[in-house]
Amino acid sequence: MTTITTRTVEYLADGLTMIGHLALPAGVDRRPSVLLGPEGTGLSDVERRRADALAELGYVALAFDLHGGRYLDDPEEMLARCMPLLADPDRMRDIGHAALDTLRAEPRTDPARIAAVGYGTGGAIALELGRAGVDLRAIGTVNGLITGRPGEAARIRCPVWAGVGSEDPIMPPAQREAFTAEMQAAGVDWRLVVYGGALHAFHHPPVDHTTLPGVGYHPQHAQRAWHDVVDLLTECLTSAE
Repeated sequence: MTTITTRTVEYLADGLTMIGHLALPAGVDRRPSVLLGPEGTGLSDVERRRADALAELGYVALAFDLHGGRYLDDPEEMLARCMPLLADPDRMRDIGHAALDTLRAEPRTDPARIAAVGYGTGGAIALELGRAGVDLRAIGTVNGLITGRPGEAARIRCPVWAGVGSEDPIMPPAQREAFTAEMQAAGVDWRLVVYGGALHAFHHPPVDHTTLPGVGYHPQHAQRAWHDVVDLLTECLTSAE
């Protein structure tokens, strides 16, 4: 296993002190980098482990925070914070930009090779960075197939990969169709993978607290989605190395 270094990083966003998890690969050179966003519940060990796994693959990875260091395990509290956030593209962009600035400030980050990958709310934030015209090499979103303001998807300048469970009631077929129509109309290089039989947050291991209806872990598809994300990063960040 490759030796990696991790540390917490604090930064301001959305009126809160955010506490992210930065994972660095071995070496001292600049490396392609990944901004990694969590589900609406917030940053947890699941995303920290994913950032560490990306560092083992040679990426600088920042798992960013949504709730000022809190993990919202109460579904009602989570919805009360996330639903207004998801309805406010400017707030999402502010959170994304603050995390992106933190990633860019890391000396190991190659600022010309950054991708944004997120799950649920974190995926919606990754998409909003693209709609804001941020220079990214790739965007990946799982469960977060949120459409944006009219015409702004044309600012996306990189490939977009999206994954969703076929039985996800939170991202139903109508939402998937609206998202793909937006991407197609904007001329985006997009892909959508529908994982058969999977629910919302199918990628997330089981938790010991109450979840929203329609949420469920699918271990086979979780592994497949991770491989799809890694393939996206390989194609867009490292294929020219």
